[in-house]
Amino acid sequence: MWQGKQILRQVLLLGGVFLLILLVMDFNARLENLNRLERSLKTVRAEATQASQTQVALQTAIAYATSEQAVEEWAREEAGYIQPGDQPVVPLPVPGSTPTATPVPTVTLTPVENWQVWWELFFGE
Repeated sequence: MWQGKQILRQVLLLGGVFLLILLVMDFNARLENLNRLERSLKTVRAEATQASQTQVALQTAIAYATSEQAVEEWAREEAGYIQPGDQPVVPLPVPGSTPTATPVPTVTLTPVENWQVWWELFFGE
């Protein structure tokens, strides 16, 4: 009878150790999942911060583009408009000088054989 109690005690001890090992493994898996979720949270927070900063920058650009200052700046600098009372300045060439023409480079095509075209299609970079 004493031996039966000892065997029962050993079986319960082994079962307890096995259960403890299972609990430790589950705890380890949960910790790994927590770490993965925290990394994902950091990534999502960074993306959200970047999106909000982009939104603020776009709202600022829209506010500037619809302002009177932006319209006037465009009209004067890009469109060449003047306001009444402005003195337009038109640069004139120096008298007696001839403007030099900008040479246009000519493109010369080199003839390519058909086999070179096919070679390039199949084996080229």
